[in-house]
Amino acid sequence: MLKQRMGLIAIGFFSVSQVAMANGQEQSKGFIEDGDSNIIIRNSYIGRDYKNGKQDKVTWGQSFTSKYESGFTQGTVGVGVDITGQYAIRLNSGTGSSGEAAYDLARGSVAAKARISGTIIKYGQQIPNVPVLQYDNSRLLSEIYEGTSIVSKEIAGLQLDASHLTKKEACRGARGSDSGRAETYLKNIDYIGGSYKFTEGLSAALYVSNMQDMLKKQYINVKYMLALPKKQSLTFNFNGYNTKLDRSFAIEKHGNADARDNKIWSLSATWAIGPHSFTVVHQRSNGDIGSIGDAPLLANSYWSDFNSKDERSWQAGYGLNFSVFGMPELTYSVAYVHGSNIDDGSNRGNGTELEIFNQFRYVIRNGPAKDITLRARASWLRVSSNVSNYNVSGNEIRLFADYPINLF
Repeated sequence: MLKQRMGLIAIGFFSVSQVAMANGQEQSKGFIEDGDSNIIIRNSYIGRDYKNGKQDKVTWGQSFTSKYESGFTQGTVGVGVDITGQYAIRLNSGTGSSGEAAYDLARGSVAAKARISGTIIKYGQQIPNVPVLQYDNSRLLSEIYEGTSIVSKEIAGLQLDASHLTKKEACRGARGSDSGRAETYLKNIDYIGGSYKFTEGLSAALYVSNMQDMLKKQYINVKYMLALPKKQSLTFNFNGYNTKLDRSFAIEKHGNADARDNKIWSLSATWAIGPHSFTVVHQRSNGDIGSIGDAPLLANSYWSDFNSKDERSWQAGYGLNFSVFGMPELTYSVAYVHGSNIDDGSNRGNGTELEIFNQFRYVIRNGPAKDITLRARASWLRVSSNVSNYNVSGNEIRLFADYPINLF
């Protein structure tokens, strides 16, 4: 049944190509000519100083990710291939990590692809990046899914996505050093949705997903940017997720067949003026449970996700581009987030948490080290003692160095 649905989706996408406004395949130069190959070298350090007796954790690792993305052969139907190789090595003992820590870990992935007009079908191992299924960029090695995906850009401003995935391979403890063993998950995951840019300042997106025997999720986004005089702008961004657990999974996860629903949303407003940006956010969680599964685009998501049952959280944020001081390569952001009304099942919904987040980001623009990105981020998290089942206080430092090398 799921394969039949994917087939119908493909037929629908291809039908649109008959009246396509943007025909990507017509611009194809060839399998080799349009190919792209690069290596991304990442060094990652994460140190967590937990409070309330929880064991501290330090992970430090180095990864190498090589990618080759071919172009498409010429003709009505173009074919190509994507190949990825990943290797990570542990540089410390993985202090505080659970389970046996591996010294290194390597894996590869291959996907075949075909393009008709502005629609691309890909089959094989791949890394999805949609609002309901998004990889975690803080990991040294990306999660890999196996299956079929379709991306259609036949109409200007409109992108449609659909996928049927049958396998997920992750790494236990993949944050930081990727020190854990590889694990394979065989649950089917399906999603369909799209985004549309109505005007230069207004866009919207809608996605739905189904993780077999686990949960169903819907996502909606509306973003509006209002240009103002004197290099100013005002941007409103709404992100919302609605999740419903399958009954059997609710029993397994919460021991209660009725604990199944969660709705969580965030609304942010950002005023940009020259090199400065000022942001305020409200985020709210409702339902029988806290948010579960992927909800990566919520505004109050730093070390804590502020996503417990019935939690309400506010954020005040500030960003600075140091171009005003002659350093356009450097940016800084800080956020103060306060959450209240937390219910972890052991209290009456009067728990609180507070996080102060900081990040410096520097991109080298010239010389032999061009395009190296350096990031230093720190979080100070404090959680009230009456919600220890939900979260725990601590201090966190993350350091990242990313060096992309374009081969051709």
